[in-house]
Amino acid sequence: MVSSLTTIIFGPTGQVGSSTARAVQKLGANVVLALRDPNKPIPGLTPEQEEAGGYRRIQADLTKPDTIEAAVRATDAKRAFIYLAHGSPDHMRKTIESLKASGIEFVVFLSSVSVQGDIRKVPQEEYIPYAHAQVEVNLDEVFGDGGYVAVRPGFFNTNASWWRGMIQKGDVRLAYPDAKVDWISPEDIGKVAGTVLVKGPRATEGAEEPTAITLCGPKLVSQRDAVRIFGDALGKKITVTELDEKQGRAVMLENGVPEFAAGPILESMRPKKIGEGGFNPFQGEAYTRAAANLHKYAWDVSSLEEWAKANKNIFL
Repeated sequence: MVSSLTTIIFGPTGQVGSSTARAVQKLGANVVLALRDPNKPIPGLTPEQEEAGGYRRIQADLTKPDTIEAAVRATDAKRAFIYLAHGSPDHMRKTIESLKASGIEFVVFLSSVSVQGDIRKVPQEEYIPYAHAQVEVNLDEVFGDGGYVAVRPGFFNTNASWWRGMIQKGDVRLAYPDAKVDWISPEDIGKVAGTVLVKGPRATEGAEEPTAITLCGPKLVSQRDAVRIFGDALGKKITVTELDEKQGRAVMLENGVPEFAAGPILESMRPKKIGEGGFNPFQGEAYTRAAANLHKYAWDVSSLEEWAKANKNIFL
């Protein structure tokens, strides 16, 4: 019975974590919200909704394994949702071991579309894929096949919040405005994670890679068109000023993009020369498969236009 299943969601104050918690509850499982600060509000959940949905709060911190073990044992949770805890000296190894030791049987990890191929061969200099891949390696070694699934989404819609100041001024300055990315909603990622949490190992039964699900948004949209879509949602005309890569990187950093993320994002958008190698998740069969996965595991999917209208407050 799903109703007897208890899941613990770490990071429920994040957009994906909150959506995952709500998806799990909708699918009939019990939900424990694990927070560093148990008094912090959860986006998308009012106190009344929490009470009506039978959610339970508990204090825990992914960077402090002893709090994780205590929280899991106190709630008798059997499945867990986790995310990358930046700065972990052992790539969350002790955290993952604590989950296993305290009784967790299945984990869903929020990874990254940049993780591709052999997770043990991702170059250390490629920070984003390497950091996520190392957590996947630890999950593989501690939980093994059937014990975890890494959900690997592409370009989050919420990344557009980096444009907030420029959108308010009516001019978005960026490199590669015609580069297309997949624009995936954090809400939809959470639906996928929640579905996999509740179904467990059978969610990926028969898949070519049962321990990982790559996700892309339902439609490839250029940065230029995305600016127009956000402008339409706000009822204002916004211009786009094209920059070279060096200028674009500087503007990204000025607008809050982490330094470790700016380079890889620009590299993924840089037009490739004929014969130039490198994996691009936003092209060809790789994109088609990842977009199909989103539709497979989420019960409905938001277009960028729908998401922009529903979330225009992030630009105000």
